[in-house]
Amino acid sequence: MLKPLSQAVTVVIAGELDHCAAPQIRAMLDDLLLDPMVTHLVLDLENLTFMDSSGIGVLLGRLRTLQSRGGTMSVKNMQPPVEKLFRLSGMHRVIGIEKDSRGGRQ
Repeated sequence: MLKPLSQAVTVVIAGELDHCAAPQIRAMLDDLLLDPMVTHLVLDLENLTFMDSSGIGVLLGRLRTLQSRGGTMSVKNMQPPVEKLFRLSGMHRVIGIEKDSRGGRQ
């Protein structure tokens, strides 16, 4: 029996991930995750300038979706203010941080 291939997808999030932008970004990620073949989501946050608790909720909700099918999520290229929030909130304990563009994880 052939096992279906899993798929990693990279999504670039730019601008702000706050209470105003969260619904649109949540919907976009949910549409992407409708494909059960997507088992790893990489969020490239190089151009994300701000994230608040609404953004944290968006990420954690999509992580739960992925984990329910045995998948994972990671982030890369965080700007210092976003990385500070990421670490202060403890998200670095549940979402991997990729060190470089080759996909190494911290």
